[in-house]
Amino acid sequence: MVEDNTESIRRELVTIINSNPEAREELEKEHGKDNVWNTDEASEKFEFVGFMAPFVIVERKSDGKKGTLTFQHSPRFYFDFRLN
Repeated sequence: MVEDNTESIRRELVTIINSNPEAREELEKEHGKDNVWNTDEASEKFEFVGFMAPFVIVERKSDGKKGTLTFQHSPRFYFDFRLN
C-alpha cells in the first residue's frame, strides 16, 4: 500500500472548504468568472481522471492538458484549474 503523505493536509482543507461553502458569485470573485464550474459545466470542459478530495485530476477536453480542480461539496462547484 502506498502511503499518502497529503492525507492530513487534504482532510484539513476539506473541513475548511466545506465548513463555510461559498456561493458561485464569491468563488468567481476569488478565482475568476471563467474558473468556476458546476458539475455539468465541468464535465463539458474536463475529463475527470482522479479524485483526492478536495481535488480532482482532470484533462481539459479542448487541448488535452492535465491539471487539477478544487471542489466544495454543497453547493458543488469546481474551481481554480491549475495545469500540472
